[in-house]
Amino acid sequence: MRGLLRALWWLLTSPLRLLAWMARGIAEGWKTLSSEDPEDTPIGETVQKAVENPGDLLVHLAALRGHLLRSAVALILVAGFVFVYSSQLLDWLAAPIGGISELQAIEVTEPIGVIMRVTLITAFAVTLPYISLELLLFAAPGLSRRARITGLLAIPLVAIFFLGGMAFTYYYILPEALPFLLGFMGIPTLVRPSSYIAFATGLMFWIGVAFEFPLVAYVLAAMGILPARLLRAQWRIAVVLLSVLAAAITPTIDPINMLLVWVPLVLLYFMSVGTASLAEGQRRARLKKKGLV
Repeated sequence: MRGLLRALWWLLTSPLRLLAWMARGIAEGWKTLSSEDPEDTPIGETVQKAVENPGDLLVHLAALRGHLLRSAVALILVAGFVFVYSSQLLDWLAAPIGGISELQAIEVTEPIGVIMRVTLITAFAVTLPYISLELLLFAAPGLSRRARITGLLAIPLVAIFFLGGMAFTYYYILPEALPFLLGFMGIPTLVRPSSYIAFATGLMFWIGVAFEFPLVAYVLAAMGILPARLLRAQWRIAVVLLSVLAAAITPTIDPINMLLVWVPLVLLYFMSVGTASLAEGQRRARLKKKGLV
């Protein structure tokens, strides 16, 4: 009986212990954000040290495992909460096609798969700031204090850009693409929930990722990895590649719907050139102030 009560107590308190474990991990990582700047070691020397002392690499891998585990736990917890509202989310996603009544399931397990997909995509969007924080805490020991502060300020922007891309897809791309798809050649279309939700959420996800371009360009340029002049010099090639990407993302073959995806991607690319130039100028000013340029 005592063992049963102990197991029941362990089960009831496991969520609190899980949250305490996550809080301890964040607190430990938070200390590194206020630590001193690391030594500026060349990449070649860093790689050589990793080869000579593989144990140090295992320490970093263990730390990465902790950050990934906390991110996964946060994703699962949020998914459990989102699952309660999955039917409302499904109704919202089905609005561009005329509502949930326009979808007809064929397989027995199809509604369950649709609900799980909607739940996971929504949970990822909600958990994205926390996942970004965990990744920043992992990289913080190798970043300067200014880079850590920049990373913290960028975390809300990561969520805003991603949600902005998803909203753009939902309110502008889907209403234009669906009528063409459903009315092509006048062929009646029986829309399955799994097909429509996979199409809608996949498009929303990848456009949301594309909206991160300017932020990624700023961070890479601030670290000196991506020169802004390279983005400016290769803009013609980038436009062609973005055309291919837009054609791959766009579910239709007509040029109108492709342009709805291609134009934002091109604008985001030139915004990336601007943000990279801004970060590069700030980095050059800091190096000049320290007498390193």
